[in-house]
Amino acid sequence: MSALETPFALRLLPGGSYAGRSRMLLLRSATAARRAWMAFFSGFFEPVFYLVAMGQGLGSMVGPLPGPDGSPISYIAFIAPGLLAASAMNGAVFDSTFNVFFKLKYARLYDAMLATPLGPVDVALGEIGWALLRGGLYALGFLAVMGGSGLLVSPWALLALPAALVVAFAFAAVGMAATSYLRSWQDFDLVTLVIMPMFLFSTTFFPLSVYPRWLQVVVECLPLYHAVELMRGLTTGLVGPGMLVHVAYFAVMIVLGVAVAARRLDVLLLK
Repeated sequence: MSALETPFALRLLPGGSYAGRSRMLLLRSATAARRAWMAFFSGFFEPVFYLVAMGQGLGSMVGPLPGPDGSPISYIAFIAPGLLAASAMNGAVFDSTFNVFFKLKYARLYDAMLATPLGPVDVALGEIGWALLRGGLYALGFLAVMGGSGLLVSPWALLALPAALVVAFAFAAVGMAATSYLRSWQDFDLVTLVIMPMFLFSTTFFPLSVYPRWLQVVVECLPLYHAVELMRGLTTGLVGPGMLVHVAYFAVMIVLGVAVAARRLDVLLLK
């Protein structure tokens, strides 16, 4: 039984809002992406640039850092899983915020969709699913770069792509829910205000131990921190029960994000 079929999740969703046709939005998005494929894939290169600049440039001066088990690893091997997590996040967030906002406020695309048998949950799941695929493609491309650079040293790394899809799903769901509250393009400064500090501080480039304890607690609450720790454990082979905490964190994000996004679409477009 999926998360959306649980009694708790069903209580969060607007009644009669799901027709099981969310795949139609995926097909529409895939068709539209054929005309803008370069823009679709452009976000893949940003983490690669960071990997080369920070890993090769700064890494030559920093030296080894403590890995998940405390043993030293090279700086490039330390930041690569963090950039993998950021790839999944960026692809999902970009699509579920900017693109969804344009369709919601300017193209008025969802008004026409909800005049059909599609319901708010169909729209929410369709757009979130497309953002998930975008984040997953970014993660897949970055994993290929990591593999070509010899940074995947454990068989557990095979689970890094499914884990990246879970991360992308969670960020896409929360991103679409947040977008439903935005009023203008200026409000996207708030999105940047959240994403950029999270990218810099969520142990992407530095171990958690460099921060004072109060800041460590704040960082440990950030979703990207859980994504980074999940990817770092899988790519280095240090897998333990603590991984389930990270997965549970994202499961909560997914359920709440989809529920809020569907309810907001119901309020904005049907009432």
